[in-house]
Amino acid sequence: MLRVPAFRRLFLSRTASLLGDAIAPVALAFAVLGEGGGSATDLGLLLTARTLAEVLLLLVGGTLADRLPRFRLMAGADLLGGLAQAGLAAMFLAGAYSLGPLLALSALSGAATALFLPASTGALPLVVDAGQLQPANALVRVAQNVSMIAGAALAGLLVAVVGAGWALAVDGATFLVSALLLIGVRARPQVKAAPASALADLREGWREFVSREWVWVVVLQFAVLTTCTAAGMRVLGPLVAERDLGGAGPWSAVLTGQAVGLLAGSFLVLRVRPRFPIRVATYATFGFVLPMALLALGSPLWLLVAAAFVNGVCADVFVVLWYTALQTHVPEDRLARVSAYDALGSFALNPLGLAVVGPVTAVIGVTRALWACVGLAVLVNALALLSRSVRRLPAGAP
Repeated sequence: MLRVPAFRRLFLSRTASLLGDAIAPVALAFAVLGEGGGSATDLGLLLTARTLAEVLLLLVGGTLADRLPRFRLMAGADLLGGLAQAGLAAMFLAGAYSLGPLLALSALSGAATALFLPASTGALPLVVDAGQLQPANALVRVAQNVSMIAGAALAGLLVAVVGAGWALAVDGATFLVSALLLIGVRARPQVKAAPASALADLREGWREFVSREWVWVVVLQFAVLTTCTAAGMRVLGPLVAERDLGGAGPWSAVLTGQAVGLLAGSFLVLRVRPRFPIRVATYATFGFVLPMALLALGSPLWLLVAAAFVNGVCADVFVVLWYTALQTHVPEDRLARVSAYDALGSFALNPLGLAVVGPVTAVIGVTRALWACVGLAVLVNALALLSRSVRRLPAGAP
């Protein structure tokens, strides 16, 4: 796959920008709380501004990606994201901490992500043959997972050696490198959506989304599943680690196990070619539940790390099979819009789950809250398998 020049440039660009994505959270947190002298509330507001901009503009990004050349749109989004990160870096390096401009730059960064994501889903079929989509997706996930692991380590090193402001500058530079690589991609001609109004474009994308039962069933499943896992692993998991395991160090070991599992899953799905990919992908979602169940049972650290590894493997198997199915079965001129509805629906309930898990835990306790997350996740996974469309979607295009 890497012998194909267009895919190689896409692979390298994704590696560069994903490395920056891994650096950004660590650099921003230490820039705000350390060099900027801000508060945890300030950091939460900056993250909220980025997330809101991303969610609100996802459908716009999907519509544009079905109308405009996708690689140029991705390059433009990378340039926008790089300028936003460079602006953040400049403010911290100059000692000009001001929440208003920082919120604007964070929102600009979120907007860049919203423009990039739907186009990136639709870009891969333009540079590889249909039969190579699954290994190509798996290789992109390898790049993502290696970048996550390396970026987290690099972020800590940069913050310690040159400071958080310069770490943000390095993050901005990775996006500019990605944009330069994308500009040079020579892809086959793209089938574009027919001219219509923006509202008509959105309606057409929605019809395409709901006309495929396997798509909307899995997106509904993930709306609940990702909410449960976000509450269980981002809020309740650290609480259990602080109470029973010894704090941040042991919890970091659990997250490292998950990251290594993600990488292992990428290599596994390079070779596995299931006949019914969405059925296998849905089976894999049961692995998401394992770490939460073991947290509720009070399991020892080594078992939690092993469960997180399995979770990572299952997550990557799902992601690769899911995106390959979308790219195989959704028409090219509507793929980006369907991808945008997918992303929007899959994570729409996350803010609600993160907001209510604290009050609910205060009433019923951490263990019962974890079991509630486990039970709800298992239920929606099982319900998804009741759909014949989920169980029987073939690997090849119709």
